[in-house]
Amino acid sequence: MAAAKGTYVYCVIAAARRPRLARVPAGLPGTGKVRLLDVEPGLFIAAADAPLARYSETAISRGLGDIDWVSRAAVAHEAVVESFIAETAVLPMKLFTIFTTDERAVAHVRADRRRIAGVVKRVANHQEWGVRVVLDRARAAGTAAATGSTSRRTATNASGLAYLAGKKAQRDATAERAARARETVGALYDRLAARARDARRRSASEMPMDGGPLLLDAAFLVARRRADAFQALTAREAKSLARHGYGVTVTGPWPPYTFVRE
Repeated sequence: MAAAKGTYVYCVIAAARRPRLARVPAGLPGTGKVRLLDVEPGLFIAAADAPLARYSETAISRGLGDIDWVSRAAVAHEAVVESFIAETAVLPMKLFTIFTTDERAVAHVRADRRRIAGVVKRVANHQEWGVRVVLDRARAAGTAAATGSTSRRTATNASGLAYLAGKKAQRDATAERAARARETVGALYDRLAARARDARRRSASEMPMDGGPLLLDAAFLVARRRADAFQALTAREAKSLARHGYGVTVTGPWPPYTFVRE
């Protein structure tokens, strides 16, 4: 008796021609080769057989407690999705999206056709670029050390009143730097957003990073034909901001992960 299996779905693809699978990676461990399901002319599903002994609801629930297992699955899932980035549009599905049969997967996409058409229209021939800005911790530490030395001298050589005044000045300077940082990254976001079709900004508190406080974490939906210009702009901005103690990281191009969600 054949082992029970489901249909694992990686993404929905809009393409003028049937996508080629020659360079598509293997996908999640234990699943079959990636194949295409036809939804309608110009719309396809990238799918694979998934053995339910390994990917049933119970097995997945148990596996979610293993960070390494989830990470391997996520990396494999995204590798398949990203292999279709050159197509007109690729709409990633959530990790561990599994249907009982191919027919159920196709029926699900067809039932959601109106929303999918709207998303395809919005992201067609566009890619996602990520931009993060952090405060350079080394530069910040140098500034803090210089300020601290001044404060110690003030405490030693001046009256208590002067010392308190110095501490207030230090706090005011810190607040001023914070305000200036917000203005700086806000202006950067606006300049980059002006070159994109859409832009999304996360709260800095949502995504802490090593190396310094995260000041900006944003995604930009950029037309393929404007990708070179966008990269050149971000490179110029990064060089300029580096002189002021900001570290800018640019990633991409990616499928429009952020922009397929309503």
